[in-house]
Amino acid sequence: MSHPGATASDRHRVVIIGSGFGGLNAAQALKRTDVDVKLIARTTHHLFQPLLYQVATGIISEGEIAPPTRLILRKQGNAQVLLGDVTHVDLADQVVHSELLGHDYATPYDTLILAAGAGQSYFGNDHFAEWAPGMKTIDDALELRARILGAFEQAERSSDPERRKKLLTFVVVGAGPTGVEMAGQIQELSDQTLKGSFRHIDPTEAHVILLDAAPAVLPPMGEKLGLKAKERLEKMGVEIQLNAMVTDVDRNGLTVKDADGSLRRIESACKVWSAGVQASPLGKDLAAQSETEIDRAGRVKVNPDLSIPGHPNVFVVGDMAFVDGVPGMAQGAIQGGKYVAAIVKNEAAARAHGTKPKPRVPFKYFDKGSMATVSKWNAVAKVGKLEFAGFIAWLAWLGLHLIYLVGFKTKIATLLSWAVTFLSRQRGQLTITEQQAYARTRIEELREIAASAKAGEKAAS
Repeated sequence: MSHPGATASDRHRVVIIGSGFGGLNAAQALKRTDVDVKLIARTTHHLFQPLLYQVATGIISEGEIAPPTRLILRKQGNAQVLLGDVTHVDLADQVVHSELLGHDYATPYDTLILAAGAGQSYFGNDHFAEWAPGMKTIDDALELRARILGAFEQAERSSDPERRKKLLTFVVVGAGPTGVEMAGQIQELSDQTLKGSFRHIDPTEAHVILLDAAPAVLPPMGEKLGLKAKERLEKMGVEIQLNAMVTDVDRNGLTVKDADGSLRRIESACKVWSAGVQASPLGKDLAAQSETEIDRAGRVKVNPDLSIPGHPNVFVVGDMAFVDGVPGMAQGAIQGGKYVAAIVKNEAAARAHGTKPKPRVPFKYFDKGSMATVSKWNAVAKVGKLEFAGFIAWLAWLGLHLIYLVGFKTKIATLLSWAVTFLSRQRGQLTITEQQAYARTRIEELREIAASAKAGEKAAS
């Protein structure tokens, strides 16, 4: 059964899929435009993804980086927030189909902006996810926090030296910014925050391994900064293993293939996956209905104005879009969302005055640089041709991320959490629950049971 997605209106209907940087910025930029905006997302919050690793390692709470989308947009009268998982975009009928708690909803559009982002990629080995969660959602971060801290708790109760060693070995797969930040924070958590808090184990003996199939740390940031990050991590005690490809992951560890083709085993109870991304499957949905092409990561190859071939009213922004020279970072999504909103505003004004809209100028990305924290007081940054590392880079990283957090309260709460963590050894968010550690696995099992039951009903009818 299909339900109407929203109230009827004679105004131009703009539907935005996704509440990330691209979707939210597009919606906000249309605040004073004579259009109806409907933002459909599978979560009720806007996630500041670059700080997920700090949720996973107990520095900040999830609420500090995930303010409710509905509250962000509550003063924007022309915007409506709709909760739902978009399952299909019908380009011919200009309708977006979404699902919520078993109910299907149809939302018609005149202009569509897809900003559904990307998820973790396991390069065809999706079964790795059960044992090595990614870092793309709040659920991922909370699950990892429970697994990391839970490993120390289990080690405290174990009398088997080999099991303790396995429990205190943490492997981070992927030496990009997220992997570097995660490895550094697990090391600091064990060396500083947890030091002296156990009686039968020494948390400072935790073994953190950062491995990647690539030959360098932080490849997108260049050799110089990659080496600086690598040296800093190694000084902290993180073991770096490069040219090492993960071929299998299970409950007790990983199988790794080295450059010479030899296979070896790493025994580890807690694994973190940050090795790749896969764009939303809605890209494939578009490609099946149009001349749209997608790349290996599922990203949509868009026109210079970020629209898709043959459909000038359908735009793709952020991690879902493949645009030469635009990295899969927050800035690309923010600029893309604002750019498309400007096109919608221009065409809305032309309709209101009965004139022709101005020709669309191709999207141009302004590179504001890239940064990654390595440890307390230490980061690496690349802004244009300028490369720098250390304390100054760390301050720049703090300032930039504080600016892009949404909401004054969020900024203040995050700043206070940072002050507690960086000026002492304490972390304010070290609470873990059994549900955080195991709920996702159970939810997936329930989905499989529901899917089997649904298939059985169809077969019976």
